[in-house]
Amino acid sequence: MDNRLVPKEYRKAYESDLEIQKSIEAKKKEFEKECSDNKNKAEEQLQSIKEQIEKLKNEKSSLIEENKLLNADTFYEFTSFDYTKEFTSSELKNEFEKIKLKEKELSKSIANRNKSDKKHNKQITRAFNAETDHQISNVTTKNIDTVRKRIVRSFEQLNKLYEIDSVSLPKEFLDIKLEKLELTYRYQVARMTEKELLKAKKEEIREQQRAEQELQAQKKKIEKDEKQFNNELSRLLKYMSQSSNDVETQIYADKIKELQVKIDELTAEKEKVSNLEATPKAGFVYIISNIGSFGENIFKIGMTRRLEPMDRINELSSASVPFPFDVHALIFSEDAPALENSLHQHFRDNEVNKVNHRKEFFKTDIESIKELVHKEYDQTATFIESPEAEQYYETLNIEKHS
Repeated sequence: MDNRLVPKEYRKAYESDLEIQKSIEAKKKEFEKECSDNKNKAEEQLQSIKEQIEKLKNEKSSLIEENKLLNADTFYEFTSFDYTKEFTSSELKNEFEKIKLKEKELSKSIANRNKSDKKHNKQITRAFNAETDHQISNVTTKNIDTVRKRIVRSFEQLNKLYEIDSVSLPKEFLDIKLEKLELTYRYQVARMTEKELLKAKKEEIREQQRAEQELQAQKKKIEKDEKQFNNELSRLLKYMSQSSNDVETQIYADKIKELQVKIDELTAEKEKVSNLEATPKAGFVYIISNIGSFGENIFKIGMTRRLEPMDRINELSSASVPFPFDVHALIFSEDAPALENSLHQHFRDNEVNKVNHRKEFFKTDIESIKELVHKEYDQTATFIESPEAEQYYETLNIEKHS
């Protein structure tokens, strides 16, 4: 309505009412827009929450399936190889080649199983092969569990991705990949163990050679000393028989007595060498520790055929460890390797290195070793229960006051 048509006395009130109506209309539109925006925002939030719930449901299902697949018992059920036994690297390599053939046949079968969708079958097979080959080629003893999870996750993600095309990888294919992974891992462990064993065997041979060389050198020395002592004894006996002076005779007698003691010691040493030569397995089993290097209650149980067993222990205390070893016992045995092996077997569950048995370190207490030796092998064996560890304790003292 034109405000000019409104009587003059009402025109001001009319204009004011008109302004109010415009304001109300603007507020109404503003409110409606705000309600509409809030509604859209709420619907978006609701949709986002629904998507998150669905995503969490899918992740839960995937994790449940992954957990089933990663279960050790399940794994052993579907693998054809007996992993409870120990195999050489060559045996494991043979099994690996067999599983590669199975893998190749199954890959071909999957790629050609549905001629109408051959393209997608080939794509999903190639993608899974590429991913698993990359993961398996990088497996180490440290990341085996992580790689296994990645392979399972790749299997699930690819199946989900190609679900729209009605294409999927069979569980048998995943089983073969996991078996291939396990064989690769075990092959690496076996190779590492065999290298360590070969290294230990070479060291054992070198130790035997050193013991043999030492034995032969000592034998020659004894023969030389024996010849010299006997010549000296003959000379003194001759001089004493020709002497007419009592004092002089007594001097020769005293010298002969001293020489005879040396000859008796030499005879005992000669007998010791002869016994060692006659019994090639005779030697010393040593029980030693190094608390500065390995901590308390860690003992090395080894053996040596050296005439002086401390020579071998001193070699072990060389630059490879920061502190020298302490000797708890030296046990002579006519079959030292058998005694050493028997002690190793008894404390097998206490091994520090469960993979390489040649490391010969055991976590136990000296009383247990002492009790076993006295009960089963040698009641007269002497044990030093507390290690001297002089350099270690001196170091601690220096650190304390520095």
